[in-house]
Amino acid sequence: MPNEQDFKNAWGKYASSVSVITSIEPGGTVHGMAASDISSVSLDPMLVLVCVGHNRNSHPLIESSGRFAINIMSDIQEDIVLHFAKSAEHRDPDFEIQYLFTSRGAAFIEGAIAQMDCRVIDQHTAGDHTIFIGEVEEIKVADNQPLLYYQGNFGRFNPKND
Repeated sequence: MPNEQDFKNAWGKYASSVSVITSIEPGGTVHGMAASDISSVSLDPMLVLVCVGHNRNSHPLIESSGRFAINIMSDIQEDIVLHFAKSAEHRDPDFEIQYLFTSRGAAFIEGAIAQMDCRVIDQHTAGDHTIFIGEVEEIKVADNQPLLYYQGNFGRFNPKND
């Protein structure tokens, strides 16, 4: 029978992009969490999913507001990801992040390679997480390189030139 460490080790072999999911607190403050559990779901309509642990501060914010933004991070934004990987009480309050706000009020992190403003249309409890399915209402894309995550480490994409 596999154990939790086997499960973590297996998924550590899965190289993924790194994203920060942003939501807005009731007072208007931007909240974020580092995430690699995102996916495209559908093209028509444009749907995405994010998996958020029930113990994360983002969970009730997304659940109550019905909104989130996906920020797929560039290879020079490791410091921002590390900031959002910490619990909210352990974050440096003086750490500066530049945001661009959509017409619906979602927070896009400046410099991210792709950003999507999403409206929650469905959610499913799965173990200790909720899978939020969002319809994409606004997209911004840049030409920078992605930040990758593999076996607990950050890395960069080196495309082959033929």
